[in-house]
Amino acid sequence: MLMELNLLPSRFLYPPSDYNLQYYSLGCCKKPPISSNSFIQSIRFIHSIRLNSTPYALNKCKYGNPTTYAIPTDLISPIQLHDPFHGIPTASNEFIENKVIRDFHLQKEPFADTYSEPDCIRYGLQMFEEMHGEDVISWTAQISATVNAGYSREGIKFYIEMRKKEIRPNGFTLATTLKACSICSDLDFGKQLHTEVIKNGLFSDVFVGSALVDLYAKCGEIEIANRVFLVMPEKNYVSWNSLLNGYSRSGDGGRILKLFCQMIESEIEFNKFTLSTVLKGCATSGDLKQGKVVHSLAVKTNCTSDQFLSCSLLDMYSKCGLLDDAMKVFLRISDPDRVIWSAMIACLERQGQSREAADLFSRMMRNGVRPNQFTLASIINSATNIAEARYCLSIHACIFKFGYQFENSLANDLIRMYMKITYVQDGYRVFKEIKGKDVISWNSLLSGFHNIEFCYQGPIYFSQMLTEGYHPNAYTFINILRCCSTFLNVNFGKQVHTRIVKSSLDSMDFIGTALIDFYAKINLLEEAEVIFNRMRKRDLFTWTVMISSFQQSDQGEKSLQFFKEMQREGVKPNEFTVASCLSGCSDIAALESGKQFHSWAIKYGHTNDLFVATTLVNMYTKCGFIEKAENVFNSLTVRDAVLWNTIIFGYSQHGQGEKSLNAFKLMLNEGEVPDEITFIGVLSSCSHMGLVEEGKRHYNLMRKINGIKPTMDHYACMIDLLGRAGRFDEVERFLSEMDESPTVLIWKTVLGACKMHGNVELGQKVAEKLFELEPENDSNYVLLSNIFAANGRWDDVKRIRELMSIRGVKKEPGCSWVSVDGQVHVFLSRDFSHPKIEDISLKLEDLSHKLSSSGYVPKIEYVLHNVSESEKKEILLNHSERLALAFALICNKTRTPIRIFKNLRICGDCHDFMKLVSDFIKQEIVVRDMNLFHHFRNGTCSCHDYW
Repeated sequence: MLMELNLLPSRFLYPPSDYNLQYYSLGCCKKPPISSNSFIQSIRFIHSIRLNSTPYALNKCKYGNPTTYAIPTDLISPIQLHDPFHGIPTASNEFIENKVIRDFHLQKEPFADTYSEPDCIRYGLQMFEEMHGEDVISWTAQISATVNAGYSREGIKFYIEMRKKEIRPNGFTLATTLKACSICSDLDFGKQLHTEVIKNGLFSDVFVGSALVDLYAKCGEIEIANRVFLVMPEKNYVSWNSLLNGYSRSGDGGRILKLFCQMIESEIEFNKFTLSTVLKGCATSGDLKQGKVVHSLAVKTNCTSDQFLSCSLLDMYSKCGLLDDAMKVFLRISDPDRVIWSAMIACLERQGQSREAADLFSRMMRNGVRPNQFTLASIINSATNIAEARYCLSIHACIFKFGYQFENSLANDLIRMYMKITYVQDGYRVFKEIKGKDVISWNSLLSGFHNIEFCYQGPIYFSQMLTEGYHPNAYTFINILRCCSTFLNVNFGKQVHTRIVKSSLDSMDFIGTALIDFYAKINLLEEAEVIFNRMRKRDLFTWTVMISSFQQSDQGEKSLQFFKEMQREGVKPNEFTVASCLSGCSDIAALESGKQFHSWAIKYGHTNDLFVATTLVNMYTKCGFIEKAENVFNSLTVRDAVLWNTIIFGYSQHGQGEKSLNAFKLMLNEGEVPDEITFIGVLSSCSHMGLVEEGKRHYNLMRKINGIKPTMDHYACMIDLLGRAGRFDEVERFLSEMDESPTVLIWKTVLGACKMHGNVELGQKVAEKLFELEPENDSNYVLLSNIFAANGRWDDVKRIRELMSIRGVKKEPGCSWVSVDGQVHVFLSRDFSHPKIEDISLKLEDLSHKLSSSGYVPKIEYVLHNVSESEKKEILLNHSERLALAFALICNKTRTPIRIFKNLRICGDCHDFMKLVSDFIKQEIVVRDMNLFHHFRNGTCSCHDYW
């Protein structure tokens, strides 16, 4: 007899090819008649798949309450009820005792979990082979169950076998097989099925048409999908959703919105899946306004409580930059599942809110929600950005706890995480444990060899990667080039460049940028410029690399040229570009160019950036404009230790030691903690002002209160402080009490103090040490020669000069330079090659005559040559800084300060000369020598004659 056969869900007879195609089960299409035998075989096959996927599923049904449906018991034979599957007596016994089939109404995610075991298909095939009826119904059941179990290619093979047996497919067979093609992206076979659809006259079937649209859309043939959609005689929400989803995959947000409007106009009722797809389009196009409209539709249709739609809302608000709105959506969900938690954590991580993402992950764990691999991928990225070793280790422990340690994608993320926090050995251990390594795994490993400690290992592992047969991609080459840049491995880097060319990747712009960075760091700027000129697309980052590279190589003028060329090409600079250019101006003391960059920084709104502000203060300081540097500093409301250090050093270099010490006090009052750099500036200020006791006090505070261990720079400052004051006994005592052996810097500082005070005995001892340490440095010989000359020991002077000649050491000539009308003019001492040398000489003679009338007498003792008095006066008159001054006075018709730069220390007579001239012409003269800036105003100098 037949008991309540009409209650049996029709999807057992026609399993849906997609959960969106379940209208087959609602009688929306014509079904072929079925035999009782076919019916039983279909039932047995489907349940053989389900029962064997989870052997105890019937006893432990966690996916919902089972519903019992009656079947024709008189058609079930002992053979048919024989359990062909070993080891699952519970399921078979319940089947026999109750003579019922249980349908679990499997949800999407548990359904996927259920079919995770490969044996389920094998058991199902074993059952199907025992079936004797081979009609379209049994074949369709087999194809449907196979595809739904995740074996789409096997489903296609079953369809091929069915057609070999000349069994004609019905609409559901074609729809299901088309679904299999879309899953495995088999477009060629899908097109063959398209011909079968037309041949069998099934294109009018709305579900077959929808399956075709879905196939072409998912395979990237969106235009074909659109043409199929347009010619469909009947459309439902499934076909609309399929086309919308196709445009979503292609990233065409604008087309999605237009299509959605057409769907509404056609009076097709949309559902939550439709809204979700449209929201993806809004997220892709960044159309916040339309996204909010869709959100309002979701509210109107009471879909906002749906977690699937909520994920799309989160994603839309996140990608439109409204993280707060995304969080509001999240907080309104009463009981979010792990998909929602994962989506919100991913939103926070993408927006750079790594700590907030970590906090939300902790909250998720406290709520007892188990993370999946997507959650863990986001939190690994957050941990990488946070870069706290303890937290990173705890995340790794979580991955082990939840059993995802063998997920390759997570393992790759873990490697990158460990490399970021310089736990290279831990990253390598994770790498070794990966069984199915790929190029991404190798790239993750190579990303950790950029710092100086481990960079030598990069070429080793890159070579191993090639040996094992892996093919490097663009990111591999970028990583290994960074290793070579850090390690300064020129030969290996050039070999990598050769392999890039052979791999035809040299045309890629970001590869070009990495090559430019490599050649720039090994100081081969010509090669870098050649690559730069070959690049088709040069973005801001590429320009910044070139500009900063020339700046770091002391080619400030070239750096400025590149900036101007970048401006001509319409590329807008960012704060890093502006800061690099300002640094270039600092190095060459190009004040006018620096002012232009300052105006650009104001124009582009970068003046409040601490990095830019610090380089501005530094630029004005090094260009001799300390007043402007002070104005920039005072205009800032937020200051860090680097900015404070810059202004403290600036005041010190300009002979304004009192302001430097006041800035240090103000820094402490504002709660900023000084570092070792700060105290170098403070001690230098004390040294230039002759504040010996004050300097000693700060030195002791640095050690005892701030806990800073002195470096060689601190020792040099203290020796300079004591040496300038002529306290040579304390100098020798300080040297003996140093924790480390004196370096070249220390001995040079002592020798400079000996020269200042004419200490021949100590100077000779120190010079001998320097001759051993730096036999090719000319300044050591010159200082000792000057000490002898100042004391009239001309034989010793001759001996030192002969020693220099024997050792091939040449004295660096004194030179000065001044910028006039944007052009730099360089002068050497007693150099008469300048085009305007006659005018310069006349100007100097005029100045000398006028000053002599006021009582100026040249101090010929500063001429350390054994020549006549008249020759000494001529030498003094033609010192390079005086030539530069005379030229500036000839060309400069305004009353703006004259700024002269000199490579050596200004002599005492030139110092007096500049003071008198400044008073005579009533104009400020700024001279920067190798020690500090001298501001000459009204007959006085900012250094108070102590330099």
